Amino acid sequence: MRVLIVEDHRELADTVATGLRQDGMAVDLAYDGGEALDLALVHDYDVVVLDRDLPRVHGDEVCRVLVARGGRCRVLMLTAATTIEDRVGGLSLGADDYLPKPFAFAELIARVRALGRRAQPAVPPVLTRGDLTLDSAQRVARRGGRRLDLSPKELAVLELLLGARGGVVSAEQLLERAWDQAADPFTNTVKVTVSRLRRKLGDPPVIETVPHAGYRI
Repeated sequence: MRVLIVEDHRELADTVATGLRQDGMAVDLAYDGGEALDLALVHDYDVVVLDRDLPRVHGDEVCRVLVARGGRCRVLMLTAATTIEDRVGGLSLGADDYLPKPFAFAELIARVRALGRRAQPAVPPVLTRGDLTLDSAQRVARRGGRRLDLSPKELAVLELLLGARGGVVSAEQLLERAWDQAADPFTNTVKVTVSRLRRKLGDPPVIETVPHAGYRI
């Protein structure tokens, strides 16, 4: 899952990004509304965590633009204001969820993951194909009932492949959705990660390479 954090309080933004990355998400950061809109033009985010009070371009306007563009991304709006009117106002702009500050980090993760599952096309919280299952909320994968020892990045790739429901996922799509903006698009990091994942999934092999197209389960 790829997430954009938009928050002008740099320490908070960096802390949230670190926590989401530790939970296996690919996270980009923007410290003002203008930067957020620039990044959203380039990358196809699953979830945008959006502070409402932003410099340059207000969070309300960022939300309006993101919603007007359509696409897969879901918006989780953050604000220090806690009145019912504030919450209704944020949701009326098209935000998909609303979380007042201060918030419990566990709740933030749960809400981000729930919104990610609602991105188009929607995917269930537990993905299954044959004897392979992945609980996206618990970040646990099993094959034949045996728990697999997967890294956060391997779990992210497996989630994307299972979420495709037998469809082909290109290396470019995996790089876009499972890695952040710091990833070098010219490296073989996707190939290496898929190779490690194949080895850990065991026999018989379940990840198929489709020549000139990508991978599928």
